[in-house]
Amino acid sequence: MSRGRFHIIRSEIRGVEAVAADSAHTFGRHIHGQFGIGVILRGAQKSLSGRGVVEAEAGDVITVNPDEVHDGSPIGDHGRSWQMLYFDPAVFIKPIHALTDGRDNMAELSHPAIKDPVSAKLFLNLYRAITDKNGGDSEIQFHENLLILLARLIELASCEHKNAVPKNIVKAQSRIDDDPSVAVTLDELANIAGISQFQLIRGFSKFTGLTPHAYLVQRRLQRARIMIATGEALSNIAHVCGFADQSHMTRLFVSAYGMTPGNYAAAQH
Repeated sequence: MSRGRFHIIRSEIRGVEAVAADSAHTFGRHIHGQFGIGVILRGAQKSLSGRGVVEAEAGDVITVNPDEVHDGSPIGDHGRSWQMLYFDPAVFIKPIHALTDGRDNMAELSHPAIKDPVSAKLFLNLYRAITDKNGGDSEIQFHENLLILLARLIELASCEHKNAVPKNIVKAQSRIDDDPSVAVTLDELANIAGISQFQLIRGFSKFTGLTPHAYLVQRRLQRARIMIATGEALSNIAHVCGFADQSHMTRLFVSAYGMTPGNYAAAQH
């Protein structure tokens, strides 16, 4: 593919999105509502997430969990290329539970960057099974390759897990999650949490990786992305999702995802 391009490949598997990219774009801090697994094909990148600062180079597997705050910037002047698969949680968690006898604490990708040639090869097998339009039996190939890859990642995973988020922060977070299109103030969120505005900002940032406002923006972008895939008019999406206007939504969308809402819409249809 050409440099500086993002290619969304329509998947035959419901709940799975395939992306191929070659870009020097620096992504702002953002979140996805999906699990993501990919491989760096060329170049290298640096990213900051709730799991720390990591660097990944060609051949490394990269991962992200739903709602995990992360960014990404190229290392060097020539960008990087990668392939990525995004899985709706329902698609992803079921095979993990099958492999771990239902242990909920394993439904998380522990390492944001993995130097393991075996995992990289297994991912590329899975990617081909999903994106090869001439493959024929895509459904069975998908499930076989996904189970094999997840078994490998579980084998490599550490037993470290995040600290529980304090209940008062959860309450404030839930206020935003319930309807991110509705404007909210720091005062309202602090009252919901029963703490000061400064304590709210500090606690929210510690346990989500974002300030309350930045988290609100990411939730709006998630909703916009879902609506864009349905073919809804962009101007209406911007209004419904709580953005000031379409240009405001576009600017934030490009920062988070590296493409305009219009390009994303075109890739879905």
